[in-house]
Amino acid sequence: MDLRRRFLLISTVVVTMVITNVNAGYHYHKGQKVNVSPTSPSAAEAPAPSVPSTPADPPPTSSPSIPSDPYPNDPGPTSDCVFDVTSYGAVGDGSSDDTAAFKEAWKAACAVESATILVPSDKVFMITSTIFSGPCKPGLVFQVDGVVMPPEGPDCWPKADSRKQWLVFYRLNDMKLTGNGIIEGNGDKWWELPCKPHRGPNGSSLPGPCDSPAMIRFFMSSNLVVSGLRIQNSPQFHVKFDGCDGVLIEKLSVSTPKLSPNTDGIHIENTKSVGIYNSMISNGGRHVLLLPYTVYVYIDGVTCGPSHGISIGSLGVQNSQACVSNITVRNTVIRESDNGVRIKTWQGGTGSVSGISFENIQMENVRNCIIVDQYYCMSKECLNQTSAVQVTDIQYRNIKGTYDVRTPPIHFACSDTVACTNITMAEVELLPQEGELVDDPFCWNAYGIEETLTIPPIGCLQEGMPQTITETSQYTC
Repeated sequence: MDLRRRFLLISTVVVTMVITNVNAGYHYHKGQKVNVSPTSPSAAEAPAPSVPSTPADPPPTSSPSIPSDPYPNDPGPTSDCVFDVTSYGAVGDGSSDDTAAFKEAWKAACAVESATILVPSDKVFMITSTIFSGPCKPGLVFQVDGVVMPPEGPDCWPKADSRKQWLVFYRLNDMKLTGNGIIEGNGDKWWELPCKPHRGPNGSSLPGPCDSPAMIRFFMSSNLVVSGLRIQNSPQFHVKFDGCDGVLIEKLSVSTPKLSPNTDGIHIENTKSVGIYNSMISNGGRHVLLLPYTVYVYIDGVTCGPSHGISIGSLGVQNSQACVSNITVRNTVIRESDNGVRIKTWQGGTGSVSGISFENIQMENVRNCIIVDQYYCMSKECLNQTSAVQVTDIQYRNIKGTYDVRTPPIHFACSDTVACTNITMAEVELLPQEGELVDDPFCWNAYGIEETLTIPPIGCLQEGMPQTITETSQYTC
């Protein structure tokens, strides 16, 4: 057994032991929660962030049903109907192809209500690109207690398999992906493809194939739970939700080196009613990325860093319409990141970003702590166009900590044609990590109010509304 597989076996045993003993202060016994005294935090469970915060509020009552507590009366993932993948021929030695066994276990469990597919501990299972398709009977649990991983890098990837995705869960309702184990992406060889941004001179890319698989994708599914796992070293995005409704993410650990390109932690688009709680994300892309037609997302108790922060967009590429609304991010820590909380759009788009609240956020040595960039582009010629995605009703409350002085901590670069409006700043206090601030906070065509004095002062934010407001019908979502 090579060193990688031996390490993965040891890691999953350790994680299993820790998480078994500590699970949010509770053990499950005969279907009831029993309080226990945790001795140390789990790798898959984020500690309470050290942020200046008020007690957590539930998601707004006016929103659709955003998942909050995954275990109100849940006895845990155990079931009388357990489909162990080893019973279907999976070997779990880290080199044998166990794909067929996983598919057979899925097929059998899919037909049974409240079934559990078990990936047992102390084993490493290698499977190739696979679509786990529904519809299935409700209550299906995919429990990973061991290690699941893809082939090692592009050279080992089967030629017949998609290079855009690895594990896909499609057309499912009431399904849970959970466990005490590890989903390992074996991404290091993908990050070194010549096309990746850091491979060419001065951070440029070189010609060559660039498709890299997203690790886990949920597509056209509803009432989903992803809980407790360690997901690491993805070739590209770690967990992606596309066309979903009703998603709970809790006690998740996402980890990938800082310089792994485009390895977003949680990637959400065309999806509504999402709750993300008590998780730790460290990767080489955006920690949480919210893309067009994402609405009603509630993020609470997430620790991020290092990487590129929590980002809405980019939106409006190639003059497209993009709508994102009703997003709350609170009680969150962002550390050693290039961006903190970011909204970015292309010139020429339509639609809107509205109803956004960033609250009780601790910044630790972050560049661009608060940034709206409506001139996002991939070339040097980011020219004004006659339309833009409207940015309005954005609140920044109780955002404190330190910033990297290479750039100002607050940056509002809004479109010439469509101003940013109804920006609220309250209890924003950001101090340099070391050194002195060279440039003052920047504003361009940005309107709003300061409820309290901002540190550093942001005298460039204009009061009221712009004198000329562009016809808003094209921005209605």
